[in-house]
Amino acid sequence: MTNADLELARDIDARCRLTGEFTLRSGQVSSEYFDKYLFESDPRLLHRVAQQMRDLLPADTELLGGLELGGIPIATALSGLTGLPALFVRKKAKEYGTCKLAEGPEVAGRRITIIEDVITTGGAVRDATRALRDAGAVVEVVVCAIDRSPAGENPLADVALEVRPVLTKAELDAVQARS
Repeated sequence: MTNADLELARDIDARCRLTGEFTLRSGQVSSEYFDKYLFESDPRLLHRVAQQMRDLLPADTELLGGLELGGIPIATALSGLTGLPALFVRKKAKEYGTCKLAEGPEVAGRRITIIEDVITTGGAVRDATRALRDAGAVVEVVVCAIDRSPAGENPLADVALEVRPVLTKAELDAVQARS
């Protein structure tokens, strides 16, 4: 981990780690929770995360697919840094107006890198990947701020999706242990 990564990990950990009893999207119960909205609502910290993500994007990315809700501010910040268009991916297609799952440019035939805040089991990313692929998109990589999955495991291997995190749970735990 570089000094910049270590400093970012310290700042995110200090700002976002909550303790208590939390039920995760997966249904798992955790004694700690990384409240990503605490870094996403801080413009300086969000900018630093987006800067780190920029280096993780595949060179052939055409669209940044921010997942509702936490991936959207990150995708927007990353879009501003890279000039790549952002796509806002809903959990389910809206039932009125255009009835779209993904708001923004057309996805068919385009290479989309999914942008997510925190991944534990990858449920929301898996659902979005399948839906985008069904719409004709090429989706092979997800870039996330925090990967909470067990070290050395890819929770999205079943949908052939590479996970590229800015920080892992192990890195954040190491920072916490040193505090």
